[in-house]
Amino acid sequence: MYTYYVYVNITLSIDEKLLERAREKLRAAGKTVNQEIREHLQHLAGGDNQLEADLKYLKETAELGDSKGWKWNREDAYERH
Repeated sequence: MYTYYVYVNITLSIDEKLLERAREKLRAAGKTVNQEIREHLQHLAGGDNQLEADLKYLKETAELGDSKGWKWNREDAYERH
């Protein structure tokens, strides 16, 4: 079974100065306006299925480890070797 993605073009009405400011910030982050809008819409529509699967796995396995009774404390967390 193959999954095909079909991309569509959309037209937005955006203030020219707003778009330029957004482009400058996104350029500094190495992204395009297209990428940012696509990612936002993916997040809005429910995100990535892989992320949801990863979070489910973490919740299911979070307490399966065996620390043999050992617990973290502040000193251990900040200890430098």
